[in-house]
Amino acid sequence: MTLNVLFITLDQFRGDCLSVADHPVVKTPNLDRLAQHGVRFARHYSQTSPCAPGRASLYTGMYQMNHRVVANGTPLDASFDNVALMARRAGYAPALFGYTDQSIDPRVTDSADDPRLSTYEGVLPGFDSEVDLTQQFGPWREWLQAQGFNTNMGIGRLLLTENERPAEASVSTFLTNELLSWIEKQEQGWFAHASFIRPHPPYSAAGHFSTMYDPATVGLPIAPAESVHPFHEIMLALDNTKAPTDPAELAHMRAQYFGMISEVDAQLGRVWDALEESGQWENTVIVVAADHAELLGDHGLKEKVGYWETSQHIVSIIRDPRHARAQGTVVHAFTENVDIMPTLCEMLDQPVPAQCDGLPLTPYLAGEEPPFWRDAAHWEYDWRSTLIPVYPHDTPWKRHLDSMSLAVRRSDTHAYVQFADGDWLCFDIAADPTWRTMTTDPSIVLAQAQAMLQWRMKNTNRTLTGFLVEDGGTGRWPENVSWRTTTNE
Repeated sequence: MTLNVLFITLDQFRGDCLSVADHPVVKTPNLDRLAQHGVRFARHYSQTSPCAPGRASLYTGMYQMNHRVVANGTPLDASFDNVALMARRAGYAPALFGYTDQSIDPRVTDSADDPRLSTYEGVLPGFDSEVDLTQQFGPWREWLQAQGFNTNMGIGRLLLTENERPAEASVSTFLTNELLSWIEKQEQGWFAHASFIRPHPPYSAAGHFSTMYDPATVGLPIAPAESVHPFHEIMLALDNTKAPTDPAELAHMRAQYFGMISEVDAQLGRVWDALEESGQWENTVIVVAADHAELLGDHGLKEKVGYWETSQHIVSIIRDPRHARAQGTVVHAFTENVDIMPTLCEMLDQPVPAQCDGLPLTPYLAGEEPPFWRDAAHWEYDWRSTLIPVYPHDTPWKRHLDSMSLAVRRSDTHAYVQFADGDWLCFDIAADPTWRTMTTDPSIVLAQAQAMLQWRMKNTNRTLTGFLVEDGGTGRWPENVSWRTTTNE
């Protein structure tokens, strides 16, 4: 069977905002439909935020501590492998619809005049950009103009006014139209990455989806604890991270977010229908994930920031039509976005690069238990980019910005947060899953801190660590050794 691959990202999509996950309000019939025909990973996490760092982990299979994309605009090392380059080795011409937010490595440019150095919204190496929605969303803007809509405004305003136009004119509709038109022209054996910006802010759902949810029914977010960490205090003071304090404004924000989810879900339904009608449903692998999640008012915050679970717990559904046995199953083990790259590698019969920190989800997709699995989820957050203009990190001696980061280990019972300046937090989430109750029990904190250290030690760069220069080379060979025809594993 010739395999098609459809890799979908939904920007800023919370993992608990699925009706199949028993959300009390939001409706996602088409993601539910995919879950019924695939495997839903109920405890799936992004490795970092915002978009560029989160996507770097998704595309390379690497933790942030290894790929070091710490902000929108941090270059992605050109030496790293990624899903698009892997797909090319497997014989595909991977097509991109949307964006990837990966900044060019300055070492492959010739001068500061290179236009690729003017924006962080670069395209991941290896992709053919079929529809480029970077920067000002030019293709969508031109399409709207052709239909008589006013587009004489910045992209933020254009997205904010989606509620004023019919849903048939939305950015998600446009992207879906382009994707389906491209699929119709393909022979069997294609690889497409559809990168939807919704439900990313601004909080304005398209057309009738903007009124789909009554603000009076959208529920309340998790309130902040009475006493919060100094980092939390800073986030509560920043305009781009503090949630509205007016109840009506907060409810409106949540209603619009749910509307954006249902609108993009409706677009996915169009894709499922087209694949079924064209006879490609049974030979198309579908992978759905997000780059990070959305606090949506939890802890007094919005967007994606810091150490909180609802900023990193994301949607993840994978359907491999070759494994009917696993269809409709739900995996409650801790899974991570770094697992997507090695999973796609095994699907396409490609070796998993040594750089990958993630693990193939292959056993779960086949309805089996893996021989080993992690007992916690992990993510990181770095906020130095907000201070680089004030305190430039421009000499080898300026290391102060390196302390502006944190790492999280979330197990079944506790969430341990380690700040790079030495501070820490330990939440008792078995007693209080809202992340507002902390423990200072020395034995618990020590065990959690040790587990965090073990995770970091076990996942430092391993490109050459499994290889020895002896007897012609033994162990796990590094990738791309062109003269080698056999592998010593």
